[in-house]
Amino acid sequence: MAKKKDESEGLTKSLFVRCRYCGQKNGVKDGYKNGDANCGKCRLPLSNEPHKKFADLSKHDYVHPADSKALAALRAIPGIDNALRKLLEVTGESALRVIFTASSVKVTPKQFPDLHAKLQVACTTLGVEMPEMFVQQNPVVNAFTFGSEKHIIVLHTGLLERLTDEETLAVISHEVGHIHAEHVLYLTAARLMEALANASVARLVPGSEIIKFIISAGINSALLAWARRAELSCDRAAMLTVQDPHVVGRVMMKLAGGTAASKIDYEEFLEQGRQFKKTCDDKALDKFWATIINAGQTHPFPIWRVSEIIDWAESGDYAEVMAKN
Repeated sequence: MAKKKDESEGLTKSLFVRCRYCGQKNGVKDGYKNGDANCGKCRLPLSNEPHKKFADLSKHDYVHPADSKALAALRAIPGIDNALRKLLEVTGESALRVIFTASSVKVTPKQFPDLHAKLQVACTTLGVEMPEMFVQQNPVVNAFTFGSEKHIIVLHTGLLERLTDEETLAVISHEVGHIHAEHVLYLTAARLMEALANASVARLVPGSEIIKFIISAGINSALLAWARRAELSCDRAAMLTVQDPHVVGRVMMKLAGGTAASKIDYEEFLEQGRQFKKTCDDKALDKFWATIINAGQTHPFPIWRVSEIIDWAESGDYAEVMAKN
């Protein structure tokens, strides 16, 4: 809340606003209005609007039905957990840690301090122990989470350079959502399987017999199908943190439009998402092609994702989660 200093001696008014996200106390200019300035710690817009932190959020409060259904099908495969843990053991999950520790910048209170503060906001909002986070110089627009035992989030510079501070919080919260929803064992295995999709590469990796078993047992395809749907759940986790569906929607707009996103009308983009969903719901052939084409990708179409998050916001389910936690 903004406060004034004593003006009895003609002192200039000095106002203070406490950041609703991270709690930092910030000085602002006279005449300040919500959104006029950013927090000096987390760089998120200052506002005296409340920001909810969840005391006891369950993953079942927000997990997308498509995620639940695909995960149930995945877990129905006999021996899957043991096979995936063995895969991570023999392919060297520790090697991934070495790669990112050696080639990326670790986010700390002194390195990328605003990203560290945003990570704290995401973790305290969703109720997750803070993982390590790294920023990697990479033009590919991406962020991901891995590590079955000790979780690590990696953000690519190609993504960060396109986003506002609120949108960056949404991306970080999406990755923290993977941890909260207990996705990370399967997600790490899915990303490894993507990397090992080339048979000639897979033959060079220790544990090729495990990889052959995973493919022959149908685990590979089921795993990748689930991983795409898990993204929809974590878009919801992002929304629970930023508490504005349109922040998540604008991230999707930038994923779809890239550097040309500044020329895109956001309302038109939302309408495109609604029309895409309606067409797929009404026309079986369009839905078939959308499913087939998306099957070759690591993430759902951004247009599908924006339509799903807006639907969730408008369905009343989001408001119910906010009210009960």
